[in-house]
Amino acid sequence: MAALQISTLDAMKNNQAQLLADWIKGLEANGAARNLKEQDLKQQTAEFLHLVVSGLEKGNGQNVAAPGWDEARQYLEKLSHSRALLGQDSHQTASFIFSLKGPLFGLLQSHYKDNPAVLAEQLWEVSELLDALGMHTIRTFQKSREAVIKRQQEELLELSTPVVKLWDGVLALPMIGTLDSQRTQVVMESLLQRIVDTGSEIAIIDITGVPTVDTLVAQHLLKTVTAIRLMGADCIISGVRPQIAQTIVHLGLDLQGVVTKANLADALKLALTRLGITVSKTV
Repeated sequence: MAALQISTLDAMKNNQAQLLADWIKGLEANGAARNLKEQDLKQQTAEFLHLVVSGLEKGNGQNVAAPGWDEARQYLEKLSHSRALLGQDSHQTASFIFSLKGPLFGLLQSHYKDNPAVLAEQLWEVSELLDALGMHTIRTFQKSREAVIKRQQEELLELSTPVVKLWDGVLALPMIGTLDSQRTQVVMESLLQRIVDTGSEIAIIDITGVPTVDTLVAQHLLKTVTAIRLMGADCIISGVRPQIAQTIVHLGLDLQGVVTKANLADALKLALTRLGITVSKTV
């Protein structure tokens, strides 16, 4: 396999200004510069081109896993993470690398115009190098994007399961949307922690906003109720609409003595009664 020649490296070093100008122009043309400030783009392209030249000077060739490419890899990892946070997709992020091919190929064609055999070898060498760096960027971007999505999902789960203190000793958890295993785990952890923090005796789980109740949803509810009871508190499920009641009957689900109420107001009234509190209207 042909290696990158010193003459190729010299051509890159001596024409960095033109390479950067053509590279930025290509990035802007294919949309890879979207959501990026002009100054940031100039800085990123200049820094990365410097790292590529530095890596080649250390004689590592296409082996981007070699120690000589550490700085370049780390730079691409930070770049991919920042692009993921900006909402760019993998195509835009990879284009940052692949768009450098055009300016480099043009430079090499001019540099080796009298030696087509060497030109072909050097074009292949440069192409393989940028492909390897581009693939590393894509892999890093995917990991960063998955991490961002996972964090957002966790934040949404927390926001969709707020624990509200209705009265001294009474907590309420209004559920909205479909229950699944992951959400049930978040619900239990959040609710149990609030029971410990407030010393509450009764927890109301309101399922008015849960669209359907099937066997799986019922199992998740029972897990939550069991966990609450193990903490020494009672649990009431409110928001059992007629449609949900019929579904539970048709499915033959056994809620194992769980107290249910049609709405949150009835559940709160029952909770206060259990605490020995009477609420009356003033005349």
